Amino acid sequence: MDHGQVNPKMKLEDQGITGLGEVYYNSPEDLLHDAAVAADEGVTGKGGTLLVTTGKHTGRSPKDKFVVRTPSVEDSIWWDNNTPMDPAKFDQLHADMLAHMQGGTFYVQDLFGGADPEQRLDVRVVTELAWHGLFIHHLLRRPEASELDTFVPEFTIINCPKFKADPERHGCRSETVIAINFDKKLVLIGNTEYAGEIKKSVFTLLNYLLPAKGIMPMHCSANHATGNPIDTAVFFGLSGTGKTTLSADPTRTLIGDDEHGWSDRGTFNFEGGCYAKTIGLDPEAEPEIYATCAMPHTVIENMVYDPETLELDFDDDSLTANMRCAYPLHYIPNASETGLGGHPKNIIMLTCDAFGVLPPIARLTPAQAMYHFLSGFTSKVAGTETGVTEPEPTFSTCFGAPFMPRRPEVYGNLLRDKIAKHGVTCWLVNTGWTGGAYGTGTRMPIKATRALLAAALDGTLIEGTVRKDPNFGFEVPLDVEGVNNGLLDPRSTWSDPAAYDAQAQKLISMFSDNFEKYVPFIDDDVKAAAIG
Repeated sequence: MDHGQVNPKMKLEDQGITGLGEVYYNSPEDLLHDAAVAADEGVTGKGGTLLVTTGKHTGRSPKDKFVVRTPSVEDSIWWDNNTPMDPAKFDQLHADMLAHMQGGTFYVQDLFGGADPEQRLDVRVVTELAWHGLFIHHLLRRPEASELDTFVPEFTIINCPKFKADPERHGCRSETVIAINFDKKLVLIGNTEYAGEIKKSVFTLLNYLLPAKGIMPMHCSANHATGNPIDTAVFFGLSGTGKTTLSADPTRTLIGDDEHGWSDRGTFNFEGGCYAKTIGLDPEAEPEIYATCAMPHTVIENMVYDPETLELDFDDDSLTANMRCAYPLHYIPNASETGLGGHPKNIIMLTCDAFGVLPPIARLTPAQAMYHFLSGFTSKVAGTETGVTEPEPTFSTCFGAPFMPRRPEVYGNLLRDKIAKHGVTCWLVNTGWTGGAYGTGTRMPIKATRALLAAALDGTLIEGTVRKDPNFGFEVPLDVEGVNNGLLDPRSTWSDPAAYDAQAQKLISMFSDNFEKYVPFIDDDVKAAAIG
């Protein structure tokens, strides 16, 4: 069977990877799908989807991620946030992984990280599983045939789920490992079938490389007004806060759902696809994403389904709450063909507040935006990381600490400068709980969140009356058409206002304690915006 391009400009042998069995270069979607089914990696579902499970690892393993500590990166890596690996241990890991690969079948995808041709990263992904090749084919940018003829990878990612690391031999924590070597331009992934590790490795690479060029890498979704890329909005937020759902607005053009850059030319998507959570997916509230779950070659990951009818169960989280679907961006009807937008007109910082304290939307001053960006408050949602079974309040700087190789003030200063230069309006949006904390209150209604966002993006909220929040100091609207006004005052949604006050003080203390580590590195106006 022809599995795609057989004579790429650079073969694995040219990179010192020899002794493999069959190697398939740049196979198209249908052939990767067929190869996965033939190898019993998954089954074909309704509409021609590919149904797969990932075994033990149903989310990322952040404690198993390492950066190789070499002189060239010694002074630029945020070592408090990135676990170092000794170069000699990495070399041993690399040698042992290459030995493991001997005689095996592998799938190579040559892809771009970045829609802007001037800033993209040429990435070669070598996978042991055919469905991982299909996944990353969806998620990154796909070169034209003419571009493949001259493609030379800048970085290579090797993913071997069947390889088990040795902590003593390889200097890692467990049999699972994700190791990045910036000097050797190489990423090694072992003993995890969770495909998200591949895409987040590319994001980590770009998060390190782009700031040196004055480009802001962002863990955000983005869209723009239909026919008007100048009216661009970006949505910062960790997994589970609603980035994918809220940016897939049928009235606007989707640039991308998870990772973007902000250069002097504007906004650009890093990816060519979407990786959406499917738990509780509603065909009425999220019709565009729901429809992709029955489209050819969409990868359906860790979802329970009827073995006879192949019907998906969107509410059964017995495998994981982090069930997902991966699909090419063009499956969303209003997706941008270019992956490019203008400079953001609005920035939305999404948080999932499990305390039930924050209002559903608030307008931020530039200093407050810097404060909340560095704080990155949200709640880890069940399933996103190994061991998380219910929402846990957390602070993840820049709304993406696990993927940030550089110190947070590098990203914070870049964002501050760009906000000032382009006059961006900033908002904090809570998609978490109202009427009480997690376990007592209810999740914020998505219809209300959509209505508030629409009012923010069309300028209505800027013109409306506001109150100053007594706890956090930001502006909160008093009245928004289509939204129950009671939601706008979270204290009023609690049956016991005194309990709300106590919860608010607890959250303020958490903000204050977390922010202490940034005080030596920030300007006075941001210090003044600090809470507590």
